[in-house]
Amino acid sequence: MLAAALVGAIGLLPWLSRTDPALTVLKSRSADRDPTPETLAAIRDELGLGDGPLTLLGRWLDGLLQGDAGTSWVSGAPVLPSVAQALGVSLLLMSGALVVAVVTVSAVCARTLRLGARGRLGARGAGGTATAVLAALPEFLLASVLAAVIGVHLGWLPALGWYGPQWMVLPSLALGLPAGAVLGRMLDDLLPCAFAEPWAPAAAARGVPPQSVARQALRRCVPGLLPNLGLFVVGLTGGSVAVEQIFDIPGLGRLTLQAALAQDLPALQTGTLALVLLAAGAGVLARLAARLLIGPALRDGALRSLHRPAPPAPRALPLLYGALLTTVIGLGLPRDALALDTLARLRGPSPAHPFGTDALGRDVLARVAHGALNTLGTALAVSAAALVAGLLLGLLPRLSGPLVDTVSAVPPVLTGLLVTGITGSGPWTPALAVGVVAWSPLAAHTSALLRQERATTHLAATRALGAGRRYLLRHELLPAVLPPVARHALLRLPGVALSLAALGFLGLGAQPPSPEWGLLLAENQPYAERAPWAVLFPAAVLALLGALAVTAAGGVRLPRRRGRAGSPAGPRGDRGVPAPRQRPAHGDALLTPASLSAREER
Repeated sequence: MLAAALVGAIGLLPWLSRTDPALTVLKSRSADRDPTPETLAAIRDELGLGDGPLTLLGRWLDGLLQGDAGTSWVSGAPVLPSVAQALGVSLLLMSGALVVAVVTVSAVCARTLRLGARGRLGARGAGGTATAVLAALPEFLLASVLAAVIGVHLGWLPALGWYGPQWMVLPSLALGLPAGAVLGRMLDDLLPCAFAEPWAPAAAARGVPPQSVARQALRRCVPGLLPNLGLFVVGLTGGSVAVEQIFDIPGLGRLTLQAALAQDLPALQTGTLALVLLAAGAGVLARLAARLLIGPALRDGALRSLHRPAPPAPRALPLLYGALLTTVIGLGLPRDALALDTLARLRGPSPAHPFGTDALGRDVLARVAHGALNTLGTALAVSAAALVAGLLLGLLPRLSGPLVDTVSAVPPVLTGLLVTGITGSGPWTPALAVGVVAWSPLAAHTSALLRQERATTHLAATRALGAGRRYLLRHELLPAVLPPVARHALLRLPGVALSLAALGFLGLGAQPPSPEWGLLLAENQPYAERAPWAVLFPAAVLALLGALAVTAAGGVRLPRRRGRAGSPAGPRGDRGVPAPRQRPAHGDALLTPASLSAREER
C-alpha cells in the first residue's frame, strides 16, 4: 500500500507542481525549440496528458503487469531495459562502496576490538576525531577532490565515465568512506557494552583466544546495526545522485533525477518502484540475518542489556571543537556576507579576508559564518524532530517497519522535488524534504535495540514479578534504548547538514545569494583548482561540526537509578506489584565457549 501510494504521488508530480508537463518534456527534448501552442498541443496528444493523471497511472500499471513499463516521454526508448541497466550499474557501484565501507569500519573498530578482547578497554583514549572528519565530509565534495586530484592531476585513475573496474574505484571511495565512518562509529559505540558483559572476562579467564572473544563481541553488536546497514545499501544505490553526476555514471539515482527534472513519468515511476523493491528486499535480508545471529537468544529471552560499563570520563575535545566553531562564527558574523568587491576576486587568505574571497569578491569567512546560522539551526531542528519521530515510531515496529523500507527507498533529491511540488518552494522546503526521511534510520535502530531488550533476562524477571507495561517502558526499555539512539542522532547531525547542503548543491535548496553551506560549496567548486581555499575552508568547518558531534555523542547518558541496599525491589509497578530495579548478572546473550563450559559445570 505504501509503495502504491508513493508511486501514485510521483504520478501526480507534474500536476502537484502546477507546471505544464508538455512544456517540460519539450524543453527536455529540445531546449531550442519554440514552445508554440500547436507544438504543446501535439505533445499533449502524443502522451495522452488530456486523459488526466489517474488514467495515465492506470495505463502504466496495466503495462507493467505485462512486462512493459512504457516508453520514455523524452527519448522514446523502452523504459524497462533502461532502468534495468541503470540498476545494474548502481548495484555494482554499491558493491564497491560496501567493500570500502567494510574496510573503513574495520579500521575504525580495530583498536576497540583489540583492547576489548584483552580486557584493556580502560586504556582506550577518546579518539574518533579522524573518523568524525571523514564522516562529515560531503560525498559530492569528496568526489570532486578525488576526481580533481587523483583523476586529473595525478592521472592514476580515470575520473569520468563508466567503462570498467578502474572507473568504479574513485566513486566507490567517495561513497564508501563516509558511510563506513558513520557505521564504524555506531559499532564502536556498542562494542564496549558487549565487552562489559560477564561472558567476556569469563572467556578470557578460561583461555579463550582474543580473536574468538572479538568475534563473539561483533556477533553480539552487529544485529543492532543490520537495519541501518540495509538503509545504507539502499542509500548508496539510489541516493548517490551527486556522485553519479560528478563522475558521469549512468546509474539509477542519476536516471531518477533526470526523469524527475524532465517529468518523464514512466521512467520516474519505474525507477522509484525498483528502489522500493530493493529497499524491501534489503530490509527482509537484514531482519533474517539478525535472527540467524541471535535468534535462539531472542526466542529464549537470554539476552543482556547493552549498557556501557561506566559513564565516560569528562573530555576536553567537545569543548575545544565547540570553541573553535563558535570562534569561526563569531569572527565572521560582523562581516558583510553579501558585499561584492570585483577587484578582490579569488584572493587568498589575508588579514583582511582570513578565509579568502570567492569568485565575486565576497568574504568567505563571512559567508561561512552567516550560513552556519541557517544550516546549523535547520540541522538541529530537523535532527531533534527526527529523534522524536524515530523513537516513537521505532517503539511500534509493526507500523514503522514497512514505512521505513518505503521511505528509505526515496532519494533525498526526489523527496525534495515531491515536497516542493506539494508545498511550493520556500525557505523550509529543504528542511521538510530532509525531515521526511531523516527519522527512518533512527526508527530502525530503535526497533532493533527494542527487539533485543525485550528478550533480556532482567525484563523477563521484572515482568514475572508483576510489573506493568508502562513501568517496563519507562524504567526498563526507554533507559536502555534512548541513550544509544540519541548518540546515533548526534552522529547523524552532520549528515543532516550535508543533506541540506546536497540539496543546495543540486539547486533544490537555497538560492543565490544565500550563504547556505551547500550553495556555498556548489558556487565555489568550479574554482577549486584556482582558489582551493574557497572550498577547503567551508569543508573544514563542516568537518569541525562532525568532530564536535561525534565527540559530544559519547557523553549522552541517562542517570542510572539504583535500589536501596539489601532490597531488590524498587517502586511499585503500574499494576501495584513491586518490580525490581537491580538486574540479574547472569543470562548472557551469546553461547560462547566459556559460557557453555560454565553452564555444563553448574
